[in-house]
Amino acid sequence: MFRRIGVLLLAESGRTGEVRYVGEISSDSAPVRCLVRKLGRPGVQSKFCYEAGPTGYGLKREIEALGYECAVIAPSLIPRKPGDRVKTNLRDAEKLARLFRAGELTEI
Repeated sequence: MFRRIGVLLLAESGRTGEVRYVGEISSDSAPVRCLVRKLGRPGVQSKFCYEAGPTGYGLKREIEALGYECAVIAPSLIPRKPGDRVKTNLRDAEKLARLFRAGELTEI
C-alpha cells in the first residue's frame, strides 16, 4: 500500500481562530482513525479537508465513515497570490486550513 505523509494543522473556528501545527501523519487507516477519534469531541463540530493527491478518495470515505465531514480540494482550485512560488507542505497546509475555515475553497 502507498504511504503518504501529510502535515496536520488544527484551525480553530472564527475569523481570528488560531491555526496550530499538530504534526505529521501517514495516510494509512490506523493512524487516521486514531487521530479523527482523538480530535472529535462531543459538542464540537469537526470538519476535515485535504488536498487531492495519490491517496484518492479512500481517506475521505474513511473519515466520513467515522461520522465527520471531509472535503477533498483540487490543488488547481486553491487561490494563489501572483509570485507565490515557494511550495512547502507546512505553508500549503496552513493556507488550506485558513481558506477552508473561511469557506473559500471548492470541493471536488
